[in-house]
Amino acid sequence: MKNLDKIFKPDSVAVIGASDTPGKVGYIIVANMISGGYPGKIFPVNPKGGEIQGLKAYKNIKDIPEMVDLVIMSIPAAFVNESVKDCGEAGVENMVVISAGFKEIGEEGAKLEAELTALGEKYGINIIGPNSLGTTDSHTPLNSSFSQMMPPAGNIAFISQSGAMMVAILDWSVTSGIGFSKVISLGNKAGVTEIELMDYLANDPETAVIICYLESITDDPNFVNALRETAAKKPIIVLKSGSSSAGAQAASSHTGALAGSDIAFDTAFRQSGILRVETMADLFDLGLAFSKAPLPSGPNVAIITNAGGGGVVTVDAMEKAGLELVQFDDETKAKLKECIPDEGSANNPIDVLGDAPVTRYKESLDIVLDDPQVDSLIIMVCPTASADPDGIAEVILEAEKKFEKPILVVNMGGPSFENANDMLRKNNVPTYVFPETAVKALEAMTRYARLESREYNDCVSNIEGTNPEVVAEIFEKVKADGRDTLLGSEAYAVADAYGISAAPIKLATSAAEAGDLAEEMEFPVVLKIASDKILHKSDIGGVKVGIENREEAEAAYDEIIANAKEAHPDIIPDGVEVQKMMPTGQEVLVGMIKDKQFGPMIAFGMGGIYVNLIEDVAFNLAKGLTCQEIDEQIEKTKVCTLLKGYRGEAPCDIDEVKEAVKRIAKLTLDFPEISELDINPIFVYEEGSSALDVKIKLE
Repeated sequence: MKNLDKIFKPDSVAVIGASDTPGKVGYIIVANMISGGYPGKIFPVNPKGGEIQGLKAYKNIKDIPEMVDLVIMSIPAAFVNESVKDCGEAGVENMVVISAGFKEIGEEGAKLEAELTALGEKYGINIIGPNSLGTTDSHTPLNSSFSQMMPPAGNIAFISQSGAMMVAILDWSVTSGIGFSKVISLGNKAGVTEIELMDYLANDPETAVIICYLESITDDPNFVNALRETAAKKPIIVLKSGSSSAGAQAASSHTGALAGSDIAFDTAFRQSGILRVETMADLFDLGLAFSKAPLPSGPNVAIITNAGGGGVVTVDAMEKAGLELVQFDDETKAKLKECIPDEGSANNPIDVLGDAPVTRYKESLDIVLDDPQVDSLIIMVCPTASADPDGIAEVILEAEKKFEKPILVVNMGGPSFENANDMLRKNNVPTYVFPETAVKALEAMTRYARLESREYNDCVSNIEGTNPEVVAEIFEKVKADGRDTLLGSEAYAVADAYGISAAPIKLATSAAEAGDLAEEMEFPVVLKIASDKILHKSDIGGVKVGIENREEAEAAYDEIIANAKEAHPDIIPDGVEVQKMMPTGQEVLVGMIKDKQFGPMIAFGMGGIYVNLIEDVAFNLAKGLTCQEIDEQIEKTKVCTLLKGYRGEAPCDIDEVKEAVKRIAKLTLDFPEISELDINPIFVYEEGSSALDVKIKLE
């Protein structure tokens, strides 16, 4: 990964396009660095030379008598690339391009941006932008942006692909009590990407949590594996706007239809350990919690409140979030009853009553946090007439230092809590107005804490018992025939070559051959029309089931061919496929839809004719897929309950299902030309399984 240190901690900065005219971007950037207290050297660059804001100005970057660590570029787009060449020849290694007028304006701008990217690669320049608002580092301090102010110092790093969003957040942060280590406007990402910035920030001692507003994700084939390592070091929280390029709308398979517009990003973030949120409020609410509180050691939560209604609301939110309400033992309850009046409650949630003095909060806090069952605490205060917000805040801070467990405070009010909130946040205790927000933040922290012990062992790459040569030969034949969809017999042969258990299926081109194949397979068998152009075979009488002898097989062949000709006189079928009729089992689906950015997405869920109605499905990306992720994928579905044995039924062979998922993932990674793969249903038995209908489509 790139060394980006000097973008944030340079000893010297040159501003190309610096100005002495107030209001111009080049003026604002220089003024921001001076007023922000930047301790390094500032070199304004302007063709006129002279002096700018009391600093000697240079006509060209090459005229500066020493090496410059960082260049801020703020000149018209048409002149940027020529100036980048000068910077490259002067040995500049880091640059932020503020200038707009690149790919965001259309084809001509895109050409300029492609040239800018090439120049950055040629000269080894780390380029942030173009069309960037700039960057800030509150610890240097360095404000090399054209925002109005430097954000308060803190330990949250904020990466934004929207300059307007960045300006709004910086303005809001002054009154929010939230501080930032670094704020970065990505712009068009012609050079440095969000992935490289995340990697850098994950090793930054001034950063505790990375939050991002992104409109697109850099096309990196190793995205998940790269981010797994990064997310293991620091929590990464992403608000991703826009929709996925999964192409589900155009998909013809069940799997494609089930892949929603944004499922690829959800899946990629989850498998890489990134926490995805849906709103800007969530982005900063979670960022606040991670920046101030330690991670919980488990899911067990205690609640202290001076309002019974707030406790009920919190419990409801916790249940939806999957957090556990601690059930206190008799010893803890006895201690609580000594300090809480009879009208209150020593059960969890603990109601200390609306008249609770500071001492009652202190005693309850000490008892609860001393209980080894308690992993974290949510404490709520309503502004009753007898409440002392500042005094309660002080005892919360004492308890936080003493027990070092995460405490999230819900001060349910406004002006009454301004001082208490300020006191708590300055001393690393996050505060919120409503309990649902605190629960959402605590759930994310608990989920991230579990990732720390996660092992990412690829269980797909080393699968044995595959025969890719057979598959390659089949695909070549399909392409040579001018087809993009495999016949059932071809798809069966592909499954068989990769060790995927499937009901045998072979192609017959005459009634006699159909009889021969049926006898070889042993009755009963199924016959169905073989044609990639006839989609709804049953509707035209193209499927015959329960064939019990040779005579029936030959007659069925003739009838199926006749029905196909009548329904589609313009289509010449490839013949009739003969398939072994298998005993009924629990029906599941395993499939693949290919995402343009992240590659194959493997689906698992309930199979059968109601698959699109029930939509019981979970997805994983094939690349880097682990056994644990396959286990979790299956556990997410309702059909998993049926596979385990429901209401006295014998359990099915779940290991066989997992093996099918692995082998389909391996197949789709080995052959990237597969655009869709759908196996529905797979019959799962007490021992073993059998795929009945295998559909494979090539790009």
